[in-house]
Amino acid sequence: MLATLCAVTVLVIAFVAAINLAVPLLTSGSLHPSSTQLLWIVDSYVTVFACLVIPCGALGDRFGRKGVLTIGLILFAAGAAVSASSPTVAVMLIGRCVTGVGAACVLSNSLAILMHATPPQKRPRAIAIWASSTGFGGVAGNVGGGALLQTGSWRWLFVAVVPIALAGAAAVANLAPRTPRNHRGLDPVGTVLLTAATFGLLVGVIEGPESGWGSTTVITAFVASASLYAAWIIVELRVEQPLLDPRLFRLPLLRAGCLGMTVAFFGLFYVNASFLQYAKGFSVLTTGLAVIPLTIPLLFGARFVPLISARLGSTITVAAAFAFIGVGMFGLSTSTAHTPYIAYALWLVVIGIGAAAALPVLTHDIADSLPLEQAGVGSGLQATAREFGSALGVAVIGTILTSRFISALPDSMRDGDGAAPRTVADGLEMADTPLAHDAVLSAFTTGADSAVRVIAVITLIAGCLVTAQSAWSNRTRTKETEQAH
Repeated sequence: MLATLCAVTVLVIAFVAAINLAVPLLTSGSLHPSSTQLLWIVDSYVTVFACLVIPCGALGDRFGRKGVLTIGLILFAAGAAVSASSPTVAVMLIGRCVTGVGAACVLSNSLAILMHATPPQKRPRAIAIWASSTGFGGVAGNVGGGALLQTGSWRWLFVAVVPIALAGAAAVANLAPRTPRNHRGLDPVGTVLLTAATFGLLVGVIEGPESGWGSTTVITAFVASASLYAAWIIVELRVEQPLLDPRLFRLPLLRAGCLGMTVAFFGLFYVNASFLQYAKGFSVLTTGLAVIPLTIPLLFGARFVPLISARLGSTITVAAAFAFIGVGMFGLSTSTAHTPYIAYALWLVVIGIGAAAALPVLTHDIADSLPLEQAGVGSGLQATAREFGSALGVAVIGTILTSRFISALPDSMRDGDGAAPRTVADGLEMADTPLAHDAVLSAFTTGADSAVRVIAVITLIAGCLVTAQSAWSNRTRTKETEQAH
């Protein structure tokens, strides 16, 4: 059962990373998407996924987690089939959105089933293994996606997903246990407001680097999102059975878990994929294989995290985890096109150690903050935090990288108005000499290093906040225990 639930989790997470590798083939393929259409081909899946994961968790809590998970895998396969056969961009986007709905059902309910089906004494270790599978999914997407895209067609990426998802649905139907349902209402108004607010926030974050942070689209999206979140809070404070009670965020442990999960997925795979392909000259498949060192701690260290956390305490474990991630990011920022791959790989291992320690503890903190009958909502919340962190990280990295890349280009590559190429691909297309080619790659490396250093600083600052929140929560619990005795 644990293997099945982890496998379907890896599948939906891997699909986030794999589509990024298909961008060059999509650009030159039969669909001929514009830059904005290409952006939404990549991000529509993540957007729908992140917006619906909490409501889909609530559906599982109410109507049965096993059934919703199985339906989710069938939807996932159907959406992938539509995308694989899409004759137009519009059909492709419909398929991507259907796949996102399926992914939301899968991720929120796989953890919820696991929490109900595992005895309390074994639950921390099971959660640790499941949490590590979410980190492993990103690398699996790079490796598997890279292998499939070697065929030369992006359609094979979607075709291959269909039988895997259907096999997962059959395995879930046979192996996953039925879990107790709750009888809470679905809170349709709160659900719509939360979904719309999250959608507006993600639209602003995703469109920011493309349209400009001061553009009408981005500002409108952020204002609408803030207004909808405010309306959601007002509604949830008044209903008897809210989808997600905003007062829960008074709990320092829940705040710490959500913030930590957001920062732990801050655009790492985006940087690796770009750097290894452009600066190191790796192929798509080689790029996927080159990030495997990141997964070594996730694969082999997860089972030991509960023991380490029990011995050292969750506060020290989280502090050490974010220290490893931050230091590893700083190490990556020193890499150049001439840095030996072994040195690059060692920094990936350092980051992997931090992720392997952080993900199980943060997942457990979020899950432990909500009652067991709302396990679907709790797992949906941690998934939302992770997907938002991934989208926000890509936006921050993309903005910094583009700005530094343009400023580092030589004057010879600017037109009469001083405008320069905005992407590496455009710059390489303009480079008509080996010297200009090297200048473009050097400018990209400069931009990537700056972006990763900023992410490293953000990670360390967030790690301090998460650690402080965790320490506060532990002190509160100790006082409550002493008072009870």
